[in-house]
Amino acid sequence: MTNREANAVPTSEPSTRPAPAHANHARTHRGPPGTRNPPPRHLPGSPRRGRLAGRRRSAATGTTVVLRDGSAVLIRQIQATDAPLLAGIFARLSPASRWMRFLAAKNHLTEAELRYLTDVDHHDHEALAALAPDGYGIGAARYIRYPHDPHTAEIAIAVVDDWHRRGLGTHLLAQLSDRAHHHGVRRFAALISADNKAMAGLLATINAEVTHRDAGTVEYQIALWPAAERHRQPTPHTG
Repeated sequence: MTNREANAVPTSEPSTRPAPAHANHARTHRGPPGTRNPPPRHLPGSPRRGRLAGRRRSAATGTTVVLRDGSAVLIRQIQATDAPLLAGIFARLSPASRWMRFLAAKNHLTEAELRYLTDVDHHDHEALAALAPDGYGIGAARYIRYPHDPHTAEIAIAVVDDWHRRGLGTHLLAQLSDRAHHHGVRRFAALISADNKAMAGLLATINAEVTHRDAGTVEYQIALWPAAERHRQPTPHTG
């Protein structure tokens, strides 16, 4: 689902309609729900270093989850030393998946982007990585809180193509939601390609509300609940 990072990063605005693909990816929302502001100019805006620097924290130990096919995957917080990990995740995304993630063609992540994507305070800016049993990165999820609306954060999720349709995106979203709610975020915002059926299906399972449609994109708002309450919320069945 959405925000601007590189293994999962929203970027600049798309100049053309995204090509069809089936990737589990989402770019970030353009602005707070209900507004038509342009996208922030940091990688989901330019780096907001002032607040982040004062809240630097060490990353916590990860959690192992079991996917639908029985694979055991470690999900942990991204750390300052994880630039190679994020670059590897991006390299394993197909061109179509990169388009779905960034809503634009993107061939590589710059050093500045990788620094930004690993400059995480785990409060206003949280990022999680998923690692396969062999240690390779296979997915990432991120939220970045809006400075003008501290209860809202934009999100991004990306899963490498070989790991699609195993339920990894669902696990990443659940863990990201729990962390965000713990830190005072009450809603997520997401912008995805109108052709991204897989991501739309994932958002439907958490009762995401469509807030705007354009020719090539759909914007969503997702209310966050405490974990115990979220599991009691009715969710539509998806295959």
